[in-house]
Amino acid sequence: MPGRVGVTSSTQIGATDRVAFPCIHGASATHIDSLAHTFFAGKMWNGYDATALVTMQKGATKNSVMPMKGGIVTRAVLYDIARLKGVPYLEPGDRIFPEDMEAWERRTGVRVGPGDALVLRWGRYGRRARLGPEEGFAGFDNSILPWLKQRDVALIVWETAGYTPQPEGDLFRNAVHNFVQAILGIHVLDRADLEAVGEAAAARNRWEFMLTINPLALPNATGSPVNPIAMF
Repeated sequence: MPGRVGVTSSTQIGATDRVAFPCIHGASATHIDSLAHTFFAGKMWNGYDATALVTMQKGATKNSVMPMKGGIVTRAVLYDIARLKGVPYLEPGDRIFPEDMEAWERRTGVRVGPGDALVLRWGRYGRRARLGPEEGFAGFDNSILPWLKQRDVALIVWETAGYTPQPEGDLFRNAVHNFVQAILGIHVLDRADLEAVGEAAAARNRWEFMLTINPLALPNATGSPVNPIAMF
């Protein structure tokens, strides 16, 4: 998903552009989070003091996006839970449980493991294309956290970071997003449109591929817009 692009000048010999992101972590862009994006009890990943090391004046002086500036290349495994359920997309509020992930593994014969990217599709952008903007999301149930710890993945790529609407009394819609970053040290790639990769994987009956991601070298930033590429 893009940010905003505007042509700032145009003449008979060329044109220039201005690209703006109201918020890298907002709804306007596919982006990767650094480990300085979320905190638990004032600490970010590896126990660093977020109050001292992430400031309005200096940005993130630890756990910024800069260690990723050389790019990421890894094995990725697609878990297409909408396809598992036999539907084009899940509905807002639907939750994905460990047993759903393992049912997909039994069907496809692939399994995510240490150092891999886990790519989770529930069909958000296919649903949006048919029905328009949604008022809620599907996503991982909070019970997925021990499963993610056990699998030791390096990166999660998903369309949405949490489920909505929430059942009454459930106060932790973004628990998975925040826990995997601040406690498990897993990077997160938010708001990826996975319709094309879902179709490409299904056409080949191949659910693992090489994934490349190239964050921008933004000093002391807590994230970067990205254009992830899958290669089969």
